[in-house]
Amino acid sequence: MTLGDKRYPEIRYPVIGGHKIRTARWLGTGEDNVRPLLFFNGIGANLELVAPLGESFTRRDIVTFAIPGVGRSKPTFLPYRPWQMAKLARKVMDHFGYGLMDVMGVSWGGALAQQFAFQYQKRVGKLVLAATSPGVIMVPGKLSALSKMTNPRRYIDPDYMKKNFKTLYGDETGKADKHILNLMPPHPRGYLYQMLAFSGWSSLPFLPFLKIPTLIMAGDRDNIVPLANAKLLKMALKYPQIYVVKGGGHLFMVSKAREIVPVMREFFDGPDMLNHPEVFREGYTPQPDHETPAAI
Repeated sequence: MTLGDKRYPEIRYPVIGGHKIRTARWLGTGEDNVRPLLFFNGIGANLELVAPLGESFTRRDIVTFAIPGVGRSKPTFLPYRPWQMAKLARKVMDHFGYGLMDVMGVSWGGALAQQFAFQYQKRVGKLVLAATSPGVIMVPGKLSALSKMTNPRRYIDPDYMKKNFKTLYGDETGKADKHILNLMPPHPRGYLYQMLAFSGWSSLPFLPFLKIPTLIMAGDRDNIVPLANAKLLKMALKYPQIYVVKGGGHLFMVSKAREIVPVMREFFDGPDMLNHPEVFREGYTPQPDHETPAAI
């Protein structure tokens, strides 16, 4: 299966925890020893942006859902905290009958992936964190990018997105058209609640207690979440490894998909605490980090 092959998701709208949630599930080959992958998307991002991932990992089921107020999921009436969205994600996985899983999150979703892994550590085998940070204690991005990121106009005005694409993400503008075509404007209240959800939140107090092998991926041209945040995550985690995407901006999951998919496959094929606890008792040695010279 190549990146160009199409693998379409199963779209559903179940009512979970009192919320009508838009879910997407890419069904794998059904091998018994392959866990599903729960994916958390970035702020304001809809399910369609996960398509390259769903098309690439054909052996496993890929499950994602639109946070309330995003991508046709109805917004909540009241603001929420990260632990509540992690609980909602657990209910989504329960709805589909999944017990154990691997977890991945990008940007805002990377923070939620950390929260989920902490709350449900006994159900998570591997954790992938892409273009994300430990929360409020982080190295901030460029002001020019952050000011535009908080503006929902980037979802509803294609010309605005094209004009500010490189400033926003640090990726080449040649990737803009495909990304813009997949955008779906979030509900204003839903977008606001996403912005507020992680206010005052930090994963640093609990990351040292995660006994989960974690792959941290970061772009060296990320204007929103600078590369230095990858080192903060690595310092706090028990079993981390880093992969630095050279020339990668905040959207390297899209712009550098052909590069990072093999890295993720190699990581997923390694040992984990759920199936290989003896490896960790004997002393786990992760794959070597892939970093640009003097990057972090």
